[in-house]
Order: sequence, then structure tokens, then C-alpha cells
Amino acid sequence: MARPVGDPVDIARVDDLPIEAEALLGWLAVERGRAPSTLAAYRRDLRAWIAHLDHRGVSLREVAPADVDAFGAALRAAGRSGTTVARALVAVRSLHRFLVAEGLTELDPTADTEAPSVPRGLPKALREDEVERLLAAVVGDDPVARRDRAILEVLYGTGARISELVGLSLGDVDLAAGRLRVLGKGAKERVVPVGRHADGALRAWLSDAGRGALAPARWRRRGDADAVFLNARGGRLTRQGAWGVVRRHGDAVGLGPRLTPHVLRHSCATHMVDHGADLRAVQELLGHASVSTTQVYTLVSTERLRAVYDAAHPRAHRPS
Repeated sequence: MARPVGDPVDIARVDDLPIEAEALLGWLAVERGRAPSTLAAYRRDLRAWIAHLDHRGVSLREVAPADVDAFGAALRAAGRSGTTVARALVAVRSLHRFLVAEGLTELDPTADTEAPSVPRGLPKALREDEVERLLAAVVGDDPVARRDRAILEVLYGTGARISELVGLSLGDVDLAAGRLRVLGKGAKERVVPVGRHADGALRAWLSDAGRGALAPARWRRRGDADAVFLNARGGRLTRQGAWGVVRRHGDAVGLGPRLTPHVLRHSCATHMVDHGADLRAVQELLGHASVSTTQVYTLVSTERLRAVYDAAHPRAHRPS
């Protein structure tokens, strides 16, 4: 009898993952050092996969390539983007490769399944004048203003991810040497330089009139006392809290939804490449595992050169 192909059932029907899937998540966390956000995405995708199999009446150890293909088709039929479908199929492939590696199954039904190609989009960097306007938007000398200024300067000045920024501890900061130690994806540690403006903003924030004014008399949670960035209640600033800081000041200067913490990271890299930075140096700064990931910023610079050329050269206009 043919198996049903319809949409995956609502993932809310699957409360718990099978023990095999939980084992994979544990392995990814402990052995591969995957970030909590990555593990949460894997968990969501695996729940959808298990729900899909439940809908088709198939167990994990009975999966055939047709089941995998049907899962991708169902996601696309539900209007999921190519990126979402590709990510979900990566999670499915990881699970079944793990089952084979652990000797729980003999065949990998995803072996011949290719993830859909996703067009690589160019990072949407801000213009340099827009960054200057954003950084000038933080006014005042109170503790929160000092903190917000330091957050924006560090994000743009170092290209750090928002998770790396909020994960900074006081021992990671060496302003005498002009550098920060950040913990990136896969628990990979790297050292990034701190420029003049970020250095000044950090020094102002880490003073008694900045961080010292928000530090509580008694720390509520372990690890808060070592946090570089604090919230108004004296706890470690969360990723969502730092996101709100960026969005609030972006709204104040009219950048709106165009501005995210990752856009500041893109802007840092794009502006460095625009000014002639070596691609390997930018790769090291951003913590990319492969220089091919960093090469997208050369495409950005080429696009900008084309736009400037078309706008400025009297013989550049081409027929439409």
C-alpha cells in the first residue's frame, strides 16, 4: 500500500523525541560543541521529521529514501523557504548517519538525497555614513548609555556575533593589549583586536560610573559577576536584551528592520574589504572555518563598485 504523502502532522503532537534522536543531540552538544541555538533548531527539525514518519506509519529504522523525499516535498508544499528545507534535511541526514555510525541501522536512507541548493544572498551591509549615524545616536553618560555605546562599538568594531558579545567575561577583555577573547561556533576560541573607538567605549563602560553602577551588592546567579555586559537589574545581558539595544538605537536613526546585530557584523567585514583588507585576515576576524564563506564580501565590494561606476562614469549607462 502506498504511503501517504501529505503535509507533516503538527509537531505539537510529538512531545518527546525518540531516544536515538536525543542521543544525537547529546553528541552534538558534548562532542561537537554545538551552540544552544543550533541544538534548538535541530530539535525542531527532528520533531517535524518524526511527526512526518508518524503520519506515514514508518519507524526510524524502516525509513526509505522515498520517505525523505516526501518530507522535503511536504515542507515545500507548506510554503517553507529553500533555506528552511535545506536545514531540515541536514538534520535528518545527521540523524541517519548517526544511526549507522552507532550500529543501530545498516543503511542510510539519506545517502543519495541532495539538499536543495539555496542561492547565496549578498549580506545587506549598512553604508559607512549609516553606521556613523547609528554610533552617534547613543547620547548621555549614564551607565546604560555607556553600555549601549560599548555594545554597538564592539559589534561593529570586531565583527563579533551577538552570542559572542553577551558571552564575554571580564577575563576575556585585555584592553592593555587591545584585544578580546571570544568563544565562537563549535566552542572555537579566537582573539580579535579592539580598535580605538571600541576601546574607549569599553573603558567608559567598565569604569565605576558604567558597569560598576549597575553591579548589584549581591549577585543573583553564578557567572553574572564575571559578565562584561549587564542588564539594568545587574544580571548578565541576554542575547535578546542585546538585540533590543541594537534595535532601539537603529529605530532612533531610521534604520528600522534593516538593522540587526548580524548586519553590524556584515558591515564590519564589508567595510574592511572595501578598504583593502586581506580576505584571510577578515576570515580570522570573523571566525569563519573556510575562506569560501568570507569570499561573499568580495562580491559585495564588486556590487558596490558596479553601482558607483554606473552612477559616476559618463559612458557607463547601458541599454535596459
